[in-house]
Amino acid sequence: MTARLATRFGLIIALVGVLAAGLTGLYGYLQSRTMLTAAAENRLLTATRVLARQVEVAYATSRRNALMLADHPNARQILQAPTLAATPLTAGAAQLFSTMLENYPEYFQVRLIGAAHHGLERVRVDRLDHGSLIVPPQDLQEKNTAAYVYDTLKLPAGGVYISPASINHEAGAHAAANQPTVQIAAPVDNGQGQAIGLIVISLDLNGLFRQLAQDLPPGLELYLTNSDGDFLIHPDGRRAFAFDRGQTELIQHSVPGSSVLFGSKPQHELVTLHGQGAQTTVAAFVRQPLPADAGEKALVIGLAQPLDTVLAQSDALGWMIIKIVLVLSLLAFGVALLTARAISHPLGQIIDAIEDFGLQRESSALPLSRQDELGTLARAFAAMRQQINEQLEQINSQRNALDLLARHDSLTGLPNRRVFAERLEQAIARAGRVGESLAVLFIDLDQFKPINDTFGHAAGDAVLQAVAERLRTRLRTEDTLARLGGDEFIALIDHAPDEAGLHRLIDNLRHSLDAPIHWQGHALLCTASIGYSRYPDDARTADALVARADESMYRAKAAGGNRTGERQPPGR
Repeated sequence: MTARLATRFGLIIALVGVLAAGLTGLYGYLQSRTMLTAAAENRLLTATRVLARQVEVAYATSRRNALMLADHPNARQILQAPTLAATPLTAGAAQLFSTMLENYPEYFQVRLIGAAHHGLERVRVDRLDHGSLIVPPQDLQEKNTAAYVYDTLKLPAGGVYISPASINHEAGAHAAANQPTVQIAAPVDNGQGQAIGLIVISLDLNGLFRQLAQDLPPGLELYLTNSDGDFLIHPDGRRAFAFDRGQTELIQHSVPGSSVLFGSKPQHELVTLHGQGAQTTVAAFVRQPLPADAGEKALVIGLAQPLDTVLAQSDALGWMIIKIVLVLSLLAFGVALLTARAISHPLGQIIDAIEDFGLQRESSALPLSRQDELGTLARAFAAMRQQINEQLEQINSQRNALDLLARHDSLTGLPNRRVFAERLEQAIARAGRVGESLAVLFIDLDQFKPINDTFGHAAGDAVLQAVAERLRTRLRTEDTLARLGGDEFIALIDHAPDEAGLHRLIDNLRHSLDAPIHWQGHALLCTASIGYSRYPDDARTADALVARADESMYRAKAAGGNRTGERQPPGR
């Protein structure tokens, strides 16, 4: 009787153990898939936010470039000239436009168009497949019927026109022909408030997003729609710009729930699982508002990844769970002869640890020191838990790297344009409260392009890193040095010294760059032109301070390079 009862009790314990092992394995496997899916959603949302912030920066940069070119003295002089023939002024403007195309690979064209002569293009530089083309006078076109021309000419000085994204059907557009384009234009006035022409920058929408997506992990699908939901970029190129062909392809029809991103009170972000079976994807979408003067209210940017790819990491974990279940089943039969007390305590520890892990609580102690099957199970679970934690740490590390990439220049490690703009706004607010002065230095390298062309991009990267280090070591810890892009740097000098002290600082910075940079047996020489502006003497806003410093730098460069630009009184 006792033997039969022991057998029955042992069988009950064995069956309970097998059932517990199966349920525990299933719970652990499903929990790991849930955690991997949640981590992928967070990673995609973070990456999409980074893309949205970079798009905002790209639009702001293009807007500033259009205003800078429209305010350039050569533009007004060319448009007011009595002749349409080419002059040294038009040649200088063409060279300036070519330099801008070189520094901004996302631009298709830069043009100066006059209001007279039916909107005749006066200067135009187009991007080719390799390099750029200064369009000769006989090929310049009349553009008075283009919406971006007559709408821009209606704007006051300092206004900017930003068109909706569309396919460029203009004749003779070279690389821009039949490509998704955004036209960004600013009026050129005659000094008396009357628009006599305009500057037009053609932004390559696909090229812009190709650049922004270079630092994203592989295997992600990119989506972009306008404020109505029409696809502008889609993994299936046939669905992009369907409205240009008289068709309708809306994200609202493809992604369930995406209508919340549109309407009178749109939602800012959306994370979703959509599709069926092997076609299921994890996606994150962010609605990025555009400037008030843009033709679109907002863009919706999305990143997606197949769910099978996200859950691929769980396959090895599934096999480990199966092994754990098998070990636990064998263990349950092996310990059927032991008392319930001998079994219940270590099993309880393992189950508590599994539940704590699933609920992300501090894990209970495991019987790792036991030299039997329960100890093996505990150590296997600990290994599984460590593997999952390591995967989560890797995911968090990638997310942190994306956040760092959004705020710092990947080559020099310096803060980027967005961080500099934030710190400048804060410094201006602080200086305004306490009545202090600050200065902005605009630094442009003079001989960088020849170095880059002669020795290659590796040498150019080494020069930029060396220049960044030399400038950083000669500024105070409270100052901010940032890289704007290309060979341009900018510095915020908080609690700025008087004029003489500021000139000494600028001379010190320039002299720090006089020493050659040694790279692979070559002594590379790279000097700089430095312009500056002061708050509140030259301007009282961040954009105006940067623009004044930029103008000062160009005067230094025009004076022969490796010079310090003299300031001009505000309003000149």
